[in-house]
Amino acid sequence: MKQSAARWLVLGLVLVGVVVFWQTWLVYPLKILVVFFHELSHGLAAILTGGSVVEIQLDPREGGLAVTRGGSRFVILSAGYLGSLLVGGVILVAAAGSRQDRVITGILGVVLAAVTLLLVRPWFGFGMIFGLAAAAVLLLAARFLSHGLNDFLLSVIGLTSCLYAVIDIKSDVLDRPELRSDARMLAELTGLPTVLWGLLWIVLAVVGTFLFVRLALRSHASGSEAPGDDGATTA
Repeated sequence: MKQSAARWLVLGLVLVGVVVFWQTWLVYPLKILVVFFHELSHGLAAILTGGSVVEIQLDPREGGLAVTRGGSRFVILSAGYLGSLLVGGVILVAAAGSRQDRVITGILGVVLAAVTLLLVRPWFGFGMIFGLAAAAVLLLAARFLSHGLNDFLLSVIGLTSCLYAVIDIKSDVLDRPELRSDARMLAELTGLPTVLWGLLWIVLAVVGTFLFVRLALRSHASGSEAPGDDGATTA
């Protein structure tokens, strides 16, 4: 019971901290990382619907671009924010339900490095430098930081990715519907208003974030009660 309360406290502090410092340099690297997840989600949607990914670009002004070929345009445009929500939720739940947080962090670092080298362009541009640097940080964290610190790092990344879907949609879709956003392009494709898509995605993001946090807490409680689990980690 005490561990569940502590988990609630940690997730609550992370959530408040991310929201409060959203516009500061403290959260900036996390926001770029989540933009990476966003663009990668577009790419995965293209592949899953029969298309391909040409390249992924990251912009230091917290923007990005996934250049795809073929696939379902409707699914690809819908996948950005919902994909970042899903990625964040999976990271959050995986960290909460496992005692192998260092392994999860390491896997995330390897995947990030591989995707950067295969898809991020231009060579030696901001996106590639950031992707490789982020991958290196994750791999170093997996190697040298404790289980608890890796768990905290994954929780921060997961919650930030979930919250991004809420905060960025409000900024780019509801506050500035004239921007050439995913919602704007989806509105042009379907004939439905940009704001409608923004509101729908925000509702899904809020509900999804709540469900992922709840599932993470349940997974953590189940893992804590597992017999013979002393939480030890090995180098």
